[in-house]
Amino acid sequence: MPKNFITQLEDESTPASHSRPIIRRRRPPSQPPHSPIKAMSLVGLKNLFFSETRTPIPRNQSKPKTPGYPDTSDWSNVSSEPLLPSNNAEAGDLESQPRNKTEKAHAKKGFRIDARVISDATIGLSDGLTVPFALTAGLSALGNTKVVIYGGFAELIAGAISMGLGGYLGAKSEAASYAAQKSETESLIHTHPKTILSDLTSVFEPYDLPRETLTNLTSHLAASPKLVDFVMQFQHCESEPASSRALTSALTIAMAYFFGGLLPLIPYFFVGPEQVFEGLYISIGVMVLALFAFGYVKTCVVVGWEGGRAIRQGCFGGVQMVVVGSAAAGAAMGLVRLFNDGGV
Repeated sequence: MPKNFITQLEDESTPASHSRPIIRRRRPPSQPPHSPIKAMSLVGLKNLFFSETRTPIPRNQSKPKTPGYPDTSDWSNVSSEPLLPSNNAEAGDLESQPRNKTEKAHAKKGFRIDARVISDATIGLSDGLTVPFALTAGLSALGNTKVVIYGGFAELIAGAISMGLGGYLGAKSEAASYAAQKSETESLIHTHPKTILSDLTSVFEPYDLPRETLTNLTSHLAASPKLVDFVMQFQHCESEPASSRALTSALTIAMAYFFGGLLPLIPYFFVGPEQVFEGLYISIGVMVLALFAFGYVKTCVVVGWEGGRAIRQGCFGGVQMVVVGSAAAGAAMGLVRLFNDGGV
C-alpha cells in the first residue's frame, strides 16, 4: 500500500480546525466498512470499535443543576432567612403573658366581694324577706292600708337597726376573741416553748413528713418572728379580722334587711285605703318570685351554677324559701285575725 495514500487517509480523518467540535456518528455493526483499506488502517480500526457520539458543549454554558438545590456558584439567589425564624418578639410576648395573667388575676381579686360580706348580706336578706312579709300579711287582716304601711315601716327601721347592731357586736366579739387568743399564744411561746414545738409537730404529723424534715421545719418556725401568726392560723384556725370588719358587717346586714323587707311593702303604696287585700295579693306574688330567686341564688353560690344537679338543688332551695316565707306569713295573718275576732 503506498505510503502517501495512508498519509492522505490520516490527514482526512484529522480535523482541520481545533476550534470547531468533532461530530462523529456511530455506524451500525451490521454495516460493513466502506473500504478494506480504511479498515486496515489504525484510524479505521479506532473509528470502527471506539467511535461514540459526542455533543459539543459551549464554553459559556454552565453545568447542569440538580433540581431542588440552589446553585452553589451563585449565592445571591439563596434566601438569607434562617430555617427556624427568630421568635424573640414572640418569646417576649410569652414571657409577658404570665405576668399579664397574674396582673389580671390580682385585678379580679381586687374587685371580688369578700365572703363575709356575702354572708352578712345573706343573713340580712333572709330575715328581711321573711319577717316583714309575715308582718305586712298579718296587718292586712285589719283591713286598713295605712296600718300596714306604718306598721311595716316601723318594723323595717327597728329590724334594720337591731340586725345591724347584732352584726356590729358580733364582729367586735370576734376581734376581741382573736386578740385574747393571740395574747395567750404569745405568752405560751415565752413561758413554755417546748409546748409550742409539740403543737407544731402535731400540725405537720398528718402529712407524713420525714423525721429529719419535720425537725428542721419546726426548728425553723420556732426561731421565726412569724411563729405567732403561724400558730394562730394553722393551729387555732383563726385569721386576724380587718379593722373595719364591725362597721362593714353592721351596714351590710342592716341595708340587706331594709331593702329585702321593703319589697312586700311596695304594693300597698299603689292601692287605695280600702283595697288592702289587693295589695296583699300583689305582695304575695312579688314575694314568691323574690323568695324563689333568693333561695336559688343562695344555693347555687354554694353548689355551683352548671349541671343538672346544680339546677335541681337551686330550684329546691328556692322552693324551700318560698315555703318558709309563706308559712311565716300565713301564721302571722292567722294569729292577727284570731286576735282581732276574739276582741283582744
